[in-house]
Amino acid sequence: MPERPYTLLSCGMSIDGYIDTATDERLVLSNDADLDRVDAVRADSDAILVGATTVRNDNPRLLVRAPSRRAERIARGVPPTPIKVTVTSRAQLDPCAAFFATGDTDKLVYCPTDAVAEARCRLGAVATVVDGGRPIEMCRISEDLRARGVRRLMVEGGGKVLTQFLTAGLADELQLVVAPFFVGDSRAQRFVGDGSFPWNPDRRAELAEVHQFGNVVLLRYALSDRFDQD
Repeated sequence: MPERPYTLLSCGMSIDGYIDTATDERLVLSNDADLDRVDAVRADSDAILVGATTVRNDNPRLLVRAPSRRAERIARGVPPTPIKVTVTSRAQLDPCAAFFATGDTDKLVYCPTDAVAEARCRLGAVATVVDGGRPIEMCRISEDLRARGVRRLMVEGGGKVLTQFLTAGLADELQLVVAPFFVGDSRAQRFVGDGSFPWNPDRRAELAEVHQFGNVVLLRYALSDRFDQD
């Protein structure tokens, strides 16, 4: 069986399961203490993956922020920030987006076979474009990342990407932060979409840890026998 990275999914949601609003206003789901925790998880990862919608809507930099963590990574002989990875079906991404323009690290863009030429024309100067198959398969992407030396992968969303990793059984760990409020708008995006998940009422995920960070709570789930307790 082809190898894949240890895969950790990281997400914040409201009490009623939403990760965003239906407006252009950014939904803040975390706090400073939890953001520092996420920064530590990033620093311990070899690559960070987000979907193209997240790149377009949130314009994330996906950098390790703490100077001490960046220095520790450099001392280990790796870039100060993990490899950045995104997955797109249409290659309609801005090459000047913060995802591409920040961080002294590799950027990988996976897209369908029939979009590779367009993606390389648009993004080839700022990223390595990789054929993700037709249709794109997260299993194929995961195996390709492992072949590129990625041993620990952090997936930060959005909902479509998280759903694909979960339904494909590719997640080893889920770190889910719950913010103390409701969104209450069915037009907004939920944590996951419809799908056939390996964990259900007859096969429940193992809750490995609960930790409070101020007014948010972290639920840490073990999703495979590769779960890293540390």
